[in-house]
Parts: sequence; structure tokens; C-alpha cells
Amino acid sequence: MNTLTELYAYRQMIYSLVKRDLRGRYKGSALGFLWTFINPLLQLVVYTIVFSVIMKTGIDKFYLFLFVALVPWLFFSTCLTGGASCIMAQQDMVKKIYFPREVLPLSYVISQFINMLLTFLIIFLVIIMSGTGINLEAVLYLPLIMIVEMILALGITMLVSALTVYFRDLEYILGIAGMIWMYLTPIMYSVDQVPKNIMPIFNLNPMTPLVIAYRDILYYKRVPEIETLGHALLLGIGILFFGCCVFNKLKRHFAEEL
Repeated sequence: MNTLTELYAYRQMIYSLVKRDLRGRYKGSALGFLWTFINPLLQLVVYTIVFSVIMKTGIDKFYLFLFVALVPWLFFSTCLTGGASCIMAQQDMVKKIYFPREVLPLSYVISQFINMLLTFLIIFLVIIMSGTGINLEAVLYLPLIMIVEMILALGITMLVSALTVYFRDLEYILGIAGMIWMYLTPIMYSVDQVPKNIMPIFNLNPMTPLVIAYRDILYYKRVPEIETLGHALLLGIGILFFGCCVFNKLKRHFAEEL
């Protein structure tokens, strides 16, 4: 509760950091903020060519099947890999002034979350152009899934950002781990293709129920199952709790380690 009170007191600082990150991300580039949309679209084109033309999956409207899972994954992946250095990037601030250290991972996740929300405009545009339509009842569950993913992303970011201060190589290891994690998440394939004997292990992946829920809502146009929502929420809260505990223990010596 003390941490939450402090974070509320420093809400203006969080707002300023988010605003600075969004403004400065593509500063000086010719296309600027358009890269927010171009990056996922380019990945969509590459994966669609590979899995629809070269290695045919047989999934109807594979580009849509992939896109509705790829965008949420890019948000999570960025928090996993980029979030690891969010404290290191602000080391001068950490050394010189006092503020709740949780401000840094929180502001980073919020800025990435806003990016994902903007990219969802492209998702809805693709859905409309595909002619598949939208189930408004199912879409009502979309904010809930997004909040659950943000909880998960915040937990992961707090964990890796704190550990990276003490173990610098982790930042590079996470790049490889993120790639492996992506292929262990049903993004480019259906969860039905996973052998049943390893499905319990697959379900330990916190992104699995989230991808299933996103796909239920936006591709299959159906309300996600309660079990899927509950599974995603429990994993998200569990990882956030663990991340907060580790962060709270390690943050006391951030300034010394930096």
C-alpha cells in the first residue's frame, strides 16, 4: 500500500516519462511515429509469406489468424527484452534523486501498452477489410484481456529490470529467450496442433491463454471461455507478485550497483 501511495504521489513523473518515451522513440527518423504501425505490418508480411505460401498451414485467412496474436506478443516481447534495461537507461536519475524505483518499469510498460493500443487500430482495419466482421459481445472482453496482459508485462518487466542491474548479461540472454518463447507460444500455429501429452507444460506459458483469448475474440468471433480468462489472470497476478517481491528486495542497492 505504501508503494501504491508513493506511485500515486509521483503520477506526474510517470506521465512525463511516458510522454518523453513516446515522443523520443522515433525522433529524427523520416517516418517517425508511423514505425509503430510499420514494424508489425512488416513482420506480418514476412510470416504470412513463409507460412501461407512456402510452408502452408492450411489455416483460413492465416494473415488475420497471425496478426491478432502477433501484436499482443510484440508488446509482451518488447517489455521482456527492452524492459530489462529501463533502469540502466536512467542510471543518472537513480543515482542522484529519490523517487519510487517502480516508476521506471511502470512508465516503460505504459508507453509500450499505448503503442499496442494504437496498433490495434490496424488490427480492426484488417478485420474490416477481410470481411469477417466483428462480434461486439466478444469485443467487450478485449479490454479485460489487455489489462491482464499489462499486469503480466509489468511483472516480467519489474523482474528482469531489477535482475539486469546485478547481472548485465541478462539483457542479451533475454533476446535469445524471447525468440524461444515466441515459438513456444501458439502465435504462428493453432493450439490444437500442440500434442496433448505436452499441453500441461504449454499451459505454464502465461502467454498461451492470452493468445487463445485474443484469437477467440478477434479471429473466431466468440466470447473467450471463463477457464481461459481465469488461467490468464492467475498467471498474470502470480508473476506480478513475484516480480514485485524481487524488485522490492533488489531496489535498495540499485544506486550502488549502477
